[in-house]
Amino acid sequence: MEMNKEADLKKFGVHVKKIRTELGLSQDDVVLNSERLIKATISDIENGKRNFSYTTLLDLAKGLGKHPKELLDY
Repeated sequence: MEMNKEADLKKFGVHVKKIRTELGLSQDDVVLNSERLIKATISDIENGKRNFSYTTLLDLAKGLGKHPKELLDY
């Protein structure tokens, strides 16, 4: 089965943005709640422009106040 990485990254980004907006958080809020994220990284993830590392996923989940599994369930 061939993966369409670009489509998967965009789908994940839409999911992350939905979670963030449903929580009433801005990208700046997520940055403040995380340890190493910057706003540009969050923007790139939400727009499907960044293939990120596992540690970034963990920090993104922390910034959103969610378990990483919730971010992957889209």
